Amino acid sequence: MTRGDPFKVLTYNIHKGFSTGNFKFVLHQIREAIETANVDLVLLQEIQGEHHLKKRRVSDWPSLSQFEFLADKMWPHYAYGKNAVYLSGHHGNAILSKYPILHWENINVSASKRASRSLLHAVIKLPGSGPYLHAFCIHLALRAPERRRQLRLLSSRIESHVPEECPLIVAGDFNDWLGQAEKNISHRLGLEEVFKRLTGKRAKTFPVWWPVLPVDRVYYRGLEPLSCSILDSRTWRRLSDHAALCAEFRATRE
Repeated sequence: MTRGDPFKVLTYNIHKGFSTGNFKFVLHQIREAIETANVDLVLLQEIQGEHHLKKRRVSDWPSLSQFEFLADKMWPHYAYGKNAVYLSGHHGNAILSKYPILHWENINVSASKRASRSLLHAVIKLPGSGPYLHAFCIHLALRAPERRRQLRLLSSRIESHVPEECPLIVAGDFNDWLGQAEKNISHRLGLEEVFKRLTGKRAKTFPVWWPVLPVDRVYYRGLEPLSCSILDSRTWRRLSDHAALCAEFRATRE
């Protein structure tokens, strides 16, 4: 791939590797599904970094962390940020990339320890000599006042750490079915949501067996959107309680 060629992004809340209702551990099937999607950049939420109890109780629990297990064959570069820590382990957000991650940082935006949240920010070197891609993987709070605060912190982070000439992606589980994120992300920062831009409406992703809520999003700036799709076939519906989103872009800035 040379600079200016398309690249694909996938965002997915994997529900800590368990199917809906926590009935079955499906991380191995999740890895197969994501590999089949053949994307360049994967942004994951609710990924288990470590869990001592489940490691002993679940027969096919991987010896590696979940993000290393998923990255295994296709994504040699990855970053993981904890956003919930407890006695038995921790979970958070992860970014898997086919291309070098030059720098990454996990920014704590928690209102309390009980509902810990963070923003995972990675700077990625796409092939060619163009500006670096900045990618944010996020999982926002359920309560609207907390989400508004987190969106303000996200906006401040982008304004202070992402140069205007650099392409930018902000994707993940926004827990925002009313579209309030637009006030910060679109109006303040000039980002567009890829499904709204290409199809005229946001993608409904939750719950995956009867999706009615558009909680998962892919925002972008400094990129040309080429395509987008909801990964909600029968195979995907057997996995997490969220549908995965896939989008294809091309960098437009020199």
